[in-house]
Amino acid sequence: MAFIWENNSVKLQIIDIKELPHPCSECEKEFSYKCDLNIHMRTHTGEKPYNCSQCDKSFSMLCNLKSHIKTHTGDKPYQCSQCEKTFSKNSNLKCHMITHTGEKQHQCSLCDKCFSRKNNLKIHLRLHTGERPYKCRLCDMEFSQNIKLIEHTRTHTGERPYQCNLCDKAFKIKHCLVRHQQTHKADKPYQYKYCETDFSENSNLKTPVKHNRTHTQKKSHQSSICDNAFKRKSSLTSHMMTHTGEKPYLCNHCDQAFTNKSQLKIHLTTHTGEKPYQCIQCGKAFTIKSHLEKHQIMHTEEKEPILAEPI
Repeated sequence: MAFIWENNSVKLQIIDIKELPHPCSECEKEFSYKCDLNIHMRTHTGEKPYNCSQCDKSFSMLCNLKSHIKTHTGDKPYQCSQCEKTFSKNSNLKCHMITHTGEKQHQCSLCDKCFSRKNNLKIHLRLHTGERPYKCRLCDMEFSQNIKLIEHTRTHTGERPYQCNLCDKAFKIKHCLVRHQQTHKADKPYQYKYCETDFSENSNLKTPVKHNRTHTQKKSHQSSICDNAFKRKSSLTSHMMTHTGEKPYLCNHCDQAFTNKSQLKIHLTTHTGEKPYQCIQCGKAFTIKSHLEKHQIMHTEEKEPILAEPI
């Protein structure tokens, strides 16, 4: 659709957008307007021309910068009608409302997973198709998410933007900094409800919740083919594939397929050479997390795992 001038008046003209494709040279996407293509290209180049005057953050789109500025001003005009929470962006409010409704209307057509946001479904589908549209310009690695490409690029540049304010360590990924900062706290304030195991803040914050499930959760999801039962429906779904032979997770480098995402993730490292689990004590890296945990025993007399930084 376009507006044109004719005899000093505006005339509305319908244009078939298929007649004006602007294809992306990096992926298969096409756009009806060149300006939209230019914005899309920033997802490949990493260009962020809009800089915040209050901090060192930058953005690929002006609208994202405007939303970010509200984090400095404290302006949160969007309020939840179910609780007292307020948000700086309407999209954040919509995401929050799902916590009240529990609605997950976007279902995967290849498995039984559902998502509250369409974009999350889009990312999930790449696990089935093997699509990796974000390519590193410094090596041959490809990624299904732009954030993973950004994190990977730091392995080339050496950039560690997340600095600990209690020591001189710095990290490539924010959540690694958060986990590291917990190592400065030596107490173990969390006691498990059903056994004598205690939990220090050095550990993953979800650990006590997961551990308590081993005491409280019943194995209510029964296999219809054998006697195995599971606490979670997703575990039963993965198990049933061992009976059906279904392998929905495809490798985009070879013809191998796998029954679950974790198996595919480990397999992909045989192609990329990636070793995402790095010991923060000596720098040695591993392809599998369990191998890192065995290695870390060398560094501690308590035989407790040390936090690792994915690279």
